[in-house]
Amino acid sequence: MRTIIFIIRKEFTQIFRDKLMVRIIFLIPIFQLLILAYAVTFEIKNVRFVTVDHDRSTLSGKLINKFNGSAFFQYYGNAENYEEAVQLLTRNKADQILMIEPDFGKKMNTEKRGKVQVVTNAINGNAASLMSAYATSIINDFNREIIVEQNPTGFSGFPIDIKPRFWYNPEMDYITFMVPGILVLLVTIIGMFLGGMNLVKEKEIGTIEQINVTPIKKFQFIAGKLIPFWIIANIDFAIGLVVAKFVFNIPIVGSLPLLFFVVSVYLVVILSFGLFISTVTNTIQQMMFITWFFVMVFILMSGLFTPIESMPQWAQIIDYFNPVAYFVKINRMIMLKGSGFFDIQKEFWILTAYGVVMLIFSTQRYRKTA
Repeated sequence: MRTIIFIIRKEFTQIFRDKLMVRIIFLIPIFQLLILAYAVTFEIKNVRFVTVDHDRSTLSGKLINKFNGSAFFQYYGNAENYEEAVQLLTRNKADQILMIEPDFGKKMNTEKRGKVQVVTNAINGNAASLMSAYATSIINDFNREIIVEQNPTGFSGFPIDIKPRFWYNPEMDYITFMVPGILVLLVTIIGMFLGGMNLVKEKEIGTIEQINVTPIKKFQFIAGKLIPFWIIANIDFAIGLVVAKFVFNIPIVGSLPLLFFVVSVYLVVILSFGLFISTVTNTIQQMMFITWFFVMVFILMSGLFTPIESMPQWAQIIDYFNPVAYFVKINRMIMLKGSGFFDIQKEFWILTAYGVVMLIFSTQRYRKTA
């Protein structure tokens, strides 16, 4: 342990000796957060919806079939009650809830009016607007069919009273959706590039040979290299959260200890990935090219800019190996939905396994030769 502490001290000394590097580490991510939060476009399809059909009549079945027959919607199933449907929304299993009141069919036949409620996951305000518009369009089309069937002589007004609600992002502000994802982007870039530069810099300046002839064990050397940047990346993430809260007014609904626990595991994955790249390259230039390739692929396929569900099937399969995609999802769920560990445990354990594998790979790949 003493040996690791000495290596950590040496790494911090090297980091803070370079004033430009300190500015890059702590200031550039903030500027990126302030700039990147304002640029995004989306295309929405495959909206997952769940129903809460309290009526279970022929008429309510026809309305559900209208949704199920749309190219924009994927029917998840019928929940027994509203609470069960909300759980599906919280766990990211569904995007919309279509709730049909009891006696819907009877009221439509006798009073010529009925009520349905459309609850939309509005973390992504842009997507929520489109999803709500799609749902409203389908219900309006259903309204017109009812008017023709039940009122051949004409009827003024639509018989169904629609009351949309938007959860998690009531104002449907896309910045609320983007900022948690951009925070992931920033710690990913910082972690992967700093982790990658770590060992390559020692190779370029020639100090790696001096370290190799010492009795330092491989795991001590790797731990001493990773821990300083793990601390710095956590600080960057904390600064980003402060900016998100007080500049963009992003709600942080979930548990901060849980969020930092998950980001700590995620940083082990990213730093180990960067360190692994540094073990297979000999110059900073080589490391930069290879790291940039992986960073671009990970970020563009993470769901940060384009919903993963809208990607081709082959791309969704590749995304199973994308650690950024898991943490983007987790970060948004904790910050905006207030999800607990139970809700994110699948993604968390995948990240944990990913981190263990990458740490073993980077440790084994480092050859300590005199």
